[in-house]
Amino acid sequence: MERETGFSVPSTGHRAAIWPYPWRVPSDEARLYQRVLIGYVESGVAPHYVEIARALGWPADQARAMLHQVAETGPAMWLHPGTDLIASCAPFSSLPNLYRISVDGVPHGYAQCGLEVLAVSWLFPGHEVRIDSLCPDCGEAISLAMRDGELLSISPPSVVAHTNVPFSKWRGQLPLA
Repeated sequence: MERETGFSVPSTGHRAAIWPYPWRVPSDEARLYQRVLIGYVESGVAPHYVEIARALGWPADQARAMLHQVAETGPAMWLHPGTDLIASCAPFSSLPNLYRISVDGVPHGYAQCGLEVLAVSWLFPGHEVRIDSLCPDCGEAISLAMRDGELLSISPPSVVAHTNVPFSKWRGQLPLA
């Protein structure tokens, strides 16, 4: 059940992640962003702005406006074009892609990109987070497992990260970056 400083993950049954940070979130923008991340952690998908409003005790119009405001601030979160639906919120993605997440062996959605996969494990303290992917160039299987930010395994051992779009051009091309 959600608390001011934490939450459990009842929908997954096999784990009970607790938000490990004791501080209060300082702004409405930060509260919305945190609520989106909590939604991804709880269910593997982004919450709708009406769900965000309910969880935060806001009117739906306030949550919708704040969602658009946060999405306009930078590349960490973006919406499906012309909608109020969250397409991605670092480090998670609502769009099926090559970066499949599993937590303690249970599928749990997608990571935003090949570099953001490294941040996913921090949101599941004490649990093994595995990312399975394919090399977009040659199709070779790539996997890594982490717990609390520590790399447990990686295959192949020679794997490297690469992006085809320079960072300065990510805006407007985020799904391709």
